Amino acid sequence: MGRYSAGRGRGTGGARNGEDGGSGRGRGRGRAGDHQYRTRHHQQQNWVSGQDGRTQTQWQSRPGQGGPGSGFVRPARGGHGGSGGAGGGREDWGPAGGRFQGHTSTAVSVHSRIEPHNSSPEKLSEPIVSAMQALKISTSSPPEVAGKLVPIKRPDNGGRNYSRRIGLCVNHFPLNYNSGSIIRHYDVDVKPDLPSKNGPPMKFPKAVLSMIRNKLFSDDPDKFPLSMTAYDGKKNIFSAVPLPTGTFKVELSNEEGMKIRHFRVEVQLVNELQFCKLDDYISGKTLSIPRDVLQALDVVMKENPARQMIYACRSFHPTRPYPQDDLGRGITASRGIKHSLKPTTQGLALCLDYSVFPFCKQMPVIDFLKEQIPDFNLNSFRRFRKQVEEVLKGLKVTVTHRTTNQKYKIAGLTDENTQDISFDVENPSDQTPLRKVSLVSYFREKYNKEVMHNNIPSLDLAKSNRKNYVPMEFCMIAGGQRYAKELLDKKQSEKLREISLAWPKVRESTICDMVRDRDGPCSGDITQNFGIGVDVQMTRVTGRVIEPPELKLCTSKGRWTKATLDTVKCDWNLRRNSVISSKPIRLWGVLDFGSFSIEKAIPELISRSERLGIHMGQPLFYKRLQMNLLHDVDNLHQLLESINSESYKIGGTHLQILVCVMPREDPGYNNLKWISETKVGILTQCCLTKNCNRANKDQFLANIAIKINAKLGGSNVELIKQPQCLQSKGHVMFVGADVNHPGSYNSTSPSIAAVVGTMNWPAANQYIARICPQDHRAEKILKFGGMCLELVNAYSRLNQVRPDTIVLFRDGVSDGQFDMVLNEELMDLKMTFEALNYFPTITVVVAQKRHTTRLFLDSDKDENVPPGTVVDTKITHRFGFDFYLCSHYGHIGTSKSAHYHVLWDENGFTSDELQELIYAMCFTCAQCTKPVSLVPPVWYADRAAYRGRLYHDSIEWYQSSASTPSSSSPPSRSSMASFDEQLYKLHPNLENSMFFI
Repeated sequence: MGRYSAGRGRGTGGARNGEDGGSGRGRGRGRAGDHQYRTRHHQQQNWVSGQDGRTQTQWQSRPGQGGPGSGFVRPARGGHGGSGGAGGGREDWGPAGGRFQGHTSTAVSVHSRIEPHNSSPEKLSEPIVSAMQALKISTSSPPEVAGKLVPIKRPDNGGRNYSRRIGLCVNHFPLNYNSGSIIRHYDVDVKPDLPSKNGPPMKFPKAVLSMIRNKLFSDDPDKFPLSMTAYDGKKNIFSAVPLPTGTFKVELSNEEGMKIRHFRVEVQLVNELQFCKLDDYISGKTLSIPRDVLQALDVVMKENPARQMIYACRSFHPTRPYPQDDLGRGITASRGIKHSLKPTTQGLALCLDYSVFPFCKQMPVIDFLKEQIPDFNLNSFRRFRKQVEEVLKGLKVTVTHRTTNQKYKIAGLTDENTQDISFDVENPSDQTPLRKVSLVSYFREKYNKEVMHNNIPSLDLAKSNRKNYVPMEFCMIAGGQRYAKELLDKKQSEKLREISLAWPKVRESTICDMVRDRDGPCSGDITQNFGIGVDVQMTRVTGRVIEPPELKLCTSKGRWTKATLDTVKCDWNLRRNSVISSKPIRLWGVLDFGSFSIEKAIPELISRSERLGIHMGQPLFYKRLQMNLLHDVDNLHQLLESINSESYKIGGTHLQILVCVMPREDPGYNNLKWISETKVGILTQCCLTKNCNRANKDQFLANIAIKINAKLGGSNVELIKQPQCLQSKGHVMFVGADVNHPGSYNSTSPSIAAVVGTMNWPAANQYIARICPQDHRAEKILKFGGMCLELVNAYSRLNQVRPDTIVLFRDGVSDGQFDMVLNEELMDLKMTFEALNYFPTITVVVAQKRHTTRLFLDSDKDENVPPGTVVDTKITHRFGFDFYLCSHYGHIGTSKSAHYHVLWDENGFTSDELQELIYAMCFTCAQCTKPVSLVPPVWYADRAAYRGRLYHDSIEWYQSSASTPSSSSPPSRSSMASFDEQLYKLHPNLENSMFFI
């Protein structure tokens, strides 16, 4: 629910809370030198001798040749393999060298590699070392080399296939710098001048640390030139010139209102970072990413906006919002600049985009209350007190009765009115006893301020049990505070959506303005002082539009026919066609939780399903129920069990589908899904009353029908044939993996991991899912191997054979987590399979949607890039295997392409093959009739992980409601219970279904 995402184009049936789914191989052994390796079909592994005399491991694939399916070299003790030419027509990631001569072939392609490290192997993490030892991967042969998996290199110069080429502008702005320059990295440690003798070291917020840094630099600007440095707000200062080192004393003014004003600041030189290392990496001379240099440049590029703008929601916002973005009621829409640095084929580039968030306007608290609360009147404050507390509690304010930049969080309102508040004050001379003074007198005497509104409560700004009462009239709503989208009214929501989903030309123009803005990352004297320049013109690149796949549907006579795709949107309709396959729906029922009956819509749903080729009988029952039943978990459980028993009595088996109609989006939806899917074993399809009763609901009913069909194991649409690159791979399974994390405000709840996998080859459009809670905010899927093995075993039970090929799509990881995917998750998967003597060929692709790259047509047309647009040159990695693919039609806002990174490939895919495969898969999503914006395994994994989050919310609510206030149980009882895997385990009836769409 974080923000609007523009131009999704996901097709019909978008998911909302309250509605479902929104829219036979041989093994052999061979020897070369003293190294052992396993061989199997499609693969060969090689040791490559580097120019420096050390050994480097390479995986190289030869079509039709043997090789280890596990994808790992198994070296024994001794030297490396025999001599030979460098491999076969494709550039090598590492130094050139020989390869084994155990097989004959003319085509060799590099698909994976192990990166050599100069550090000793004991510096690798224990799990990686132990895993390598278990798989007999050498971590010490020779001693100074440690094996580590790194992303593969692009196997070619990019794709060549296209139906047409188009000119594009991309929001990448090239950086230029002097390769001979250096940036000095200093560590800054701030402590109180008189540290506490007891207790842990004090931690200061970023705002205080920035004040201390500014004071240090302003005290001696000759030695500490502020304009020559950049600060990350924590412990790191980067400087273009040498700075003094040692310990310095800093005193903040009394006006800042700090309890501690005297500090000791220790400055130490950590490193001198050379720009030439970045050049070496971008040019391919070194394979090690100079993260320290990139971090320094990133901080430098953020220094100017950090000084001039407000940092919130991971973006920089203007201090004064635009008048046209006012949403009313004291709320404004704020465009926040997001930018990052990307090493690309054309060099280092600044990638800049923006997001729109609802913010509280910076204004007096009393004025804010007048905006927020209808008919608010200070003279009748008692009548509005509860609403005032709801509006203000938790917000941050600044004070106006003294000069300070400090922000205070509102704890609540005082019990008494301002004129009635008094407290004890110490005499400065400390010779007379405490005297009692009123709050009104205190502000008059100390700050020379008269309190005008003294017959209303003051704000309680207390922190750490220290009283701090301030009259409302001296408080301002602090800038940069996000306002919950859920609290916006309909009019505000519509305007925010309009601003967020800007059309391409508007977004393109706004981005260009932000790059040139005097408060933005490219302005000011900071970047110039570091010798950095930015080309403020967008990068121009040529995109390729690839052909959509051929799809098949069924006719009314039961024969399949080729689907007709719209030439622009690439969508199709089911008006004259039907689904590919379906199961007769005999046992189903309806629960209506709304106040208006939808009984008339039932025959319309049956009729629409029949026209789609889905045979649907009359429901067993239609029950009208109260909405509050969804909040009574025990009674809801009993109801669903009784419904299932009734189905057994009538039809001899469990209910096939239960249609639940709700009047509104409601948290009770979570309870319904958790109980029905984990306790009772009933598939449910939810929808809203207003959609059932609207006049033109043909498309809505069709959406409901195709979702029900997919949940019951039917097939809505299929590719006429799978891409050529998979036709010789045997049984193929597509796997998607994702992790759903709790909100930023939550520090205890588990993260939810989910994996999904296809069960029907070659149609490959029926998925099952496995869900598991894991450590709070752990991005690594901790039981990845076991969860994927469950999918493989299910595939084996359904098809009497294990998959020969697995194409794995991982969602939700950043570039810095690729190492985790390869050396921890993939390692876990390999070890799990190897323990069962199972060696499928595996390809690992990371799909990213939360990036900042935007593609715009290089023309006067205010249109989005067409579906099938691919870019794999200039703005992509120089030697990594990545590409951007816009697979959907952006009917609103600006389309956002998916960014795919191929980290591992034992199947020998070319750029064209993988791009066409992923694009074709985007047409097979079961819940809509158009290509989706993200490859379906990732799409479904995201849905499944989110479903696990709904389970968690229901579990926590149920556990907490079961605990009485007098219970002696610890407060964390419900949180600890939510980590129990059994509470998330699917009922056996649903284990092989697409319950999550």
